[in-house]
Amino acid sequence: MTVHRIEQPINGRVYQIEAMLVDPERWRAYLVSVPGGSTALMPFYGSTAEQAVQQLTDWLTLAHQGSTVPV
Repeated sequence: MTVHRIEQPINGRVYQIEAMLVDPERWRAYLVSVPGGSTALMPFYGSTAEQAVQQLTDWLTLAHQGSTVPV
């Protein structure tokens, strides 16, 4: 099993991300669970480890942005 582990800083917080080869040309990237943390898995897929990690990183970046819609 091929697994890449990286630390990715996003908006001042460091995330532990793993990318795992799941098919010959398909990678799955997901956040690494920390002890006592959530066990939810929200994978992102790509044809390379870098592509899968980038999709996850892009989503986390968007999730950390505040709403731009006035209330």
